[in-house]
Amino acid sequence: EATLDLAERRRIRSAIRELQRQELERDEETLASKRFRPERSSHRQDDKENWPQSQHLEEEQQAALAALSEQLEAITSVEELTKLLRAAGEYEERKLIRAAIRKLRAEEIEAATLAGNVQNSQ
Repeated sequence: EATLDLAERRRIRSAIRELQRQELERDEETLASKRFRPERSSHRQDDKENWPQSQHLEEEQQAALAALSEQLEAITSVEELTKLLRAAGEYEERKLIRAAIRKLRAEEIEAATLAGNVQNSQ
């Protein structure tokens, strides 16, 4: 009786493992099919039709980002940059402002370190 029960348990466990393995394989196949789904031809056609307009918008955005970058170079206060960051709406703008804040903070740390080294050497 004890042996039959253990054998039954083994069969159940192996069946469960097999079901889990099959489920994992199905999940992997689903992910692979979503990841490498071919583009639809109508979608490519839409891209071709809208390309000049999207290119123009991209050029405008690049010009605006370049102007913002020049403006950020002139700002020397982290507080001002933080205000700009809170007011910014676009991801790329926020990205530039965060980079400017990091740069200013690094310069402040470097200046403090140099001042500390000069003070220690005296």
